[in-house]
Amino acid sequence: MTVADIKNTETLDGVAPLADTIRRACERLKPERMRADLEAFARRVKLSGTPEELESFRYLEGRLAGMGYECRLILHDAYISLPGPARLRVADLEPVCITHSFGCPAQGLQAVIVDVGAGTDEDFAAVDLTDKIALIDGIASPQLTDRANRAGAIGQIHVSPHEYRHEMCVSPVWGNPDPGKLERLPKTAVVTVSAEDGAHIRTTLQQYSGLTAVMDAEVDTRWRKTPLLTAEFMPEGASSDCPFVLFSGHHDTWFHGVMDNGSANATMLAVAEALLGEASSWKRGLRLAFWSGHSHGRYSGSAWYADTHFRELAARCVAHVNVDSTGGIGATVLADTPASSELRALADEAVAAQSGQRVWGARMMRVGDQSFWGIGVPSIFTGMSEQPSAGVNDGAASYAAGAEPRQGAGFGWWWHTEFDTIDKIDMGFLLRDTRVYCHALTRLLCSQTLPVDYHAWLDDFAAAVTSLQEQLAGRLDLAPVHEGVMCIRTALPGVPSDKLVIALSRALVPLDFTAGDRFVHDPALAAAPYQVLNPIRALAASPPDTDAARFAAVSARQALNRVVWMLEGAAASLGAGGAA
Repeated sequence: MTVADIKNTETLDGVAPLADTIRRACERLKPERMRADLEAFARRVKLSGTPEELESFRYLEGRLAGMGYECRLILHDAYISLPGPARLRVADLEPVCITHSFGCPAQGLQAVIVDVGAGTDEDFAAVDLTDKIALIDGIASPQLTDRANRAGAIGQIHVSPHEYRHEMCVSPVWGNPDPGKLERLPKTAVVTVSAEDGAHIRTTLQQYSGLTAVMDAEVDTRWRKTPLLTAEFMPEGASSDCPFVLFSGHHDTWFHGVMDNGSANATMLAVAEALLGEASSWKRGLRLAFWSGHSHGRYSGSAWYADTHFRELAARCVAHVNVDSTGGIGATVLADTPASSELRALADEAVAAQSGQRVWGARMMRVGDQSFWGIGVPSIFTGMSEQPSAGVNDGAASYAAGAEPRQGAGFGWWWHTEFDTIDKIDMGFLLRDTRVYCHALTRLLCSQTLPVDYHAWLDDFAAAVTSLQEQLAGRLDLAPVHEGVMCIRTALPGVPSDKLVIALSRALVPLDFTAGDRFVHDPALAAAPYQVLNPIRALAASPPDTDAARFAAVSARQALNRVVWMLEGAAASLGAGGAA
């Protein structure tokens, strides 16, 4: 697909085809300006809530204000965790190690080591970890920490897939914890060692029964003031309730973080400037948001913004475009870039037009600053380009990707390490990735009709329900769900207005990506598509005619009622002409 393949029948001002507008916007991108921005970002380590990070935020503010954007830089409270020095001793070994954000502080913590391999649920269930230290293969993650917590462990030693130790946040709590979520915070000390040192520990463990480890870990976890910058531009003559597109990325970093997330910030600035040249054609406004607390607060910035701007976002935000780690050296794979079902066609169009690749339809994952699903905002993109999969050490930066048929292997061996420096950026790839974002945002801002396809969403959801109905083997009738889907499909007009798309999104996006509560952020853990169906899945998985099945049926019926109610709300929004 090329830009010329875009519907040339759609015009922006009665004359100029949309394809021409996209081409002009992309041609305005300035690689030399992007390089200068990267050099500015490379000067500072930007830990959340630190003076150096705030200085870098002020650089962003100055750049955007100079373009003509209305900027607002605020400081808000966030629960931030900054790891300090760590030490590990196992027999006569003292391997170099790091600790992690939200791990528990420890001083002289001593306990028996238990090897749990890859750390699956089955691995944890097969051993007694009470008051012990788990030795686990792979990068530290909230999933593994959550399992260790539930297993009663008091420590974790993670073995990196290679020689590099990746900084990570291990909290499963999305955003700032409320009182009810404090118990979900990690209760274990956590360190990571290299693959070679992990092998030495395993060899020693095989030689000595009851081998113990001694762990020290400094972690500074407390409330801090963190910055958040928004920059907005509205079409001339726009009303106060004009819809807008949210374009966001985090600015805090591990170390200098020139790729993660300096390159993405350079992409944001370049696109923001290029799009202004077509502002006379905008049908919607653009709001950029730069978050802190992504790396050290488990998305505290975007979650806080969702909570404090809920009503405005619900009323006006048509889509969320997220950007992370663009333009890395060797990042040749764009096929895995994710989008929600209703924006999948736009993602494929933009990637194909600007890179020649096609996306296979990766589902949005519970990673990145995707804090707006409860509000009901459709989302497109997180990371864009990745290293090609070689089948070796692929877990280095794709730990959260699950078992999907991915073609890429994450963001590179330097990701979340001190080696994420400016030499890891390929300016040609950065321009390519930035063109994809420029393309998608031009479409979202300038198309007469939003490129949001809810027929595609209905197809995906109906397929999931049909598969589940087969698994149930008659134990629960899902016909009301199919009826709800058909009602929406029948009522959905071919050319929906912005107001109607917003109303339908508010009903269907929470059904797609949340456990059913629009106002609470679900845990930062891998989740099945359409979590609201999980109780019904549990019924399908339970043995028939057992007490387990009868208990499961109670939750399954309640989940069915919830899903049907959500679908009826979507249908009502169509019948009401899109009233919010």
